[in-house]
Amino acid sequence: MSKKKQLMKNTIIIFLGRACTQLISFFLLPLYTSYLITKEYGIVDLITTYVTLLVPIITLELEMSVFRYLIDVRDKEKETKKVLSNNFLVLLTSLLLFALAYIVVTCFWHFDFRWLILFDIIICTFSGNFLQISRGLGKTIDYAISCIITGVSTILLNILLIVVFKLGVFGMITSMALANGLGALYLFIKLKLYNKINFKLKDTKLIKSMYKYSIPLVPNSVSWWVVNVSDRTIISIVLGAAANGIYAISNKFPTIISSLLGIFNLSWSESAALHINSKDRDEFFSDVLNTVTKIFTSLGVGMIACMPFVFPILINYKYNEAFNYIPILVLATVFNVAICMYTGIYIAKKMTKQVASTTIMGAIINIVINLVFVKILGLYAAALSTAISYFVMMIYRHIDLKKYVKITYEKGLIIKTILIFTFSIILYYQHNLILNIINLLIVVIYSFLINRKFIKDWKKVIFKKLGLK
Repeated sequence: MSKKKQLMKNTIIIFLGRACTQLISFFLLPLYTSYLITKEYGIVDLITTYVTLLVPIITLELEMSVFRYLIDVRDKEKETKKVLSNNFLVLLTSLLLFALAYIVVTCFWHFDFRWLILFDIIICTFSGNFLQISRGLGKTIDYAISCIITGVSTILLNILLIVVFKLGVFGMITSMALANGLGALYLFIKLKLYNKINFKLKDTKLIKSMYKYSIPLVPNSVSWWVVNVSDRTIISIVLGAAANGIYAISNKFPTIISSLLGIFNLSWSESAALHINSKDRDEFFSDVLNTVTKIFTSLGVGMIACMPFVFPILINYKYNEAFNYIPILVLATVFNVAICMYTGIYIAKKMTKQVASTTIMGAIINIVINLVFVKILGLYAAALSTAISYFVMMIYRHIDLKKYVKITYEKGLIIKTILIFTFSIILYYQHNLILNIINLLIVVIYSFLINRKFIKDWKKVIFKKLGLK
């Protein structure tokens, strides 16, 4: 199977599963905005955000090391067991130490939902680790099934705990933790991980090597957290939890694109690692980046054009202000497409220090803009800080990566992207039905024309599978 076909095959498999978890929050928006007031939703968003921060710090990004090291030994049973055994040894030790420290701290610092948060952190840690193990072993179908289990469980538990029992914040956090736990349990049993753990295989040298790879990813993850979340923390402190609830809803729509990017990025990181030393590497990478840029640009402007029609249907009137910030956050998400693609190449070359340094730079820019302008511009400052920090990171990584890999973009692609975004955003803010319809029609035509080669290629593949000419 060709590199590109293998990449697309893995992407489709992962998408079928990952879409359940990554897109589930979008489809549950009507439920959340109807049963949770803005302050409650803001609290849930903050808890989820801080759990996301703590997990990579606790594990020192061990799951990314496991994924990368398993790729190199996935056909060697003995070496696979050694990697997995040392992974579990370190993981359990890290969780135990964190739990003890957490209990001590909470004896002096009491806050709402503290034991539920600890439970959520532990479950998310195991879930993230098991998912990366399944990818490292090449078990993408099992990965997808685990995600489906998590997604379906999230829906059912949300309905039960939020709608039926009306448990609010407690119900939402509990449902997410239990759903992740069920997905993790499936992988533990299906992959027979209990048969692949032998603590007698402890290898200090291997552990050090894995940490040498993963530790630089910790400041990277923390910095990404800062880039994505510092604005929410500052909003909550300066403008209040209700304002954070509004901003969280604004982020939900761009998160759809981020989720799709995350799904593709899972298969892209594996593909980049497998083919980083191939002779046609530069041509392959350039081809993928051009295609992905076109697709996600179309998704971005498409979302902006659809918002005037979709937003009033999905979102309760209490959150109407969120409509104003969506285009800026969508633009930031499209900048992030290039960032993630470049990150995949850095990771493939095991250049994790470069990944961390550029993300730290973006985090600093994000915080500075937020602190300076949040009182003046309100929530616009948060959206703009995200877009600007992403843009700077994208440009820097593009320039830096040229030292190692030759990436070539199609002539005129960047200019076309700038023009279509400028056009769509200007019409978005006119709040005029006729202009909104014109915007949508132009975006649809543009998206079809710029992606016609991709559409044509996949049309052939689908027709061939169906036995049609």
